[in-house]
Amino acid sequence: MDEIAKYNKERWKALAEANALFTRPALHLDPSTARERIDPDGRLGELTGKHVLCLAGGGGQQSAAFALLGAQVTVLDLSEPQLQRDREVAAHYNVTIETLQGDMRDLSCFAEAAFDIVYHPYSLNFVPDARIVFRQVARVLRKGGLYHFNCANPFYSGLSEKDWNGNGYTLKHTYVDGAETTYEDQDWVYGHSDGSQYSSPAPKPREYRHALSTLMNGLIEQGFVLLHVSDSLGFAPDPDAEPGTWNHFISIAPPWLAFW
Repeated sequence: MDEIAKYNKERWKALAEANALFTRPALHLDPSTARERIDPDGRLGELTGKHVLCLAGGGGQQSAAFALLGAQVTVLDLSEPQLQRDREVAAHYNVTIETLQGDMRDLSCFAEAAFDIVYHPYSLNFVPDARIVFRQVARVLRKGGLYHFNCANPFYSGLSEKDWNGNGYTLKHTYVDGAETTYEDQDWVYGHSDGSQYSSPAPKPREYRHALSTLMNGLIEQGFVLLHVSDSLGFAPDPDAEPGTWNHFISIAPPWLAFW
């Protein structure tokens, strides 16, 4: 395990201990809300019997939704606490979810063409070379299969609402593929519905910029066909948001991209 994997493993252990947003298992789903969680635009089709890999996707959220919709689900994640969440939802819903601890950069534990769908929630930016991951996904995905992933918008990587200078959000980081960026977690990562905050946040995110050309060309090199790209991910810009707040920031600088 290299230093990158060790850092990610320790950070997600701390996030799980803090009950951060991305570590809370989805324990109140039904087939309708499960579909809305993983497929709000109806791109996945019928899932019954489909072999699905939730890649670097532990936490008991996406896996629960796929399993409730009849898929045969496998989760690979570095974090044992996150995988425990997946086992928790499997028991809660009385479904089968296979869990494996591993690195998204090495899928050699799987046979070629093992999956119909690789569903990859936000984690690609936790490693510096996206092409390695794309090669691994291409090997385990069946012909005609679907790969979906979320990632940081490379043009705003490392930028946040805290960069408001009274006039705008100043771009200040060099646009270099693979460059490391760090930033403070947003309050909502640790916030709870009662308004409480966790007092000792996990270590800062350590992410790596993936240039748009790297993302696009990396997919093309592996024979993927691009079906859809989104930069909204379910939120609508709020022109009336107060400057220097998260809602104002994302109305100007959409922070994430989604690829199908």
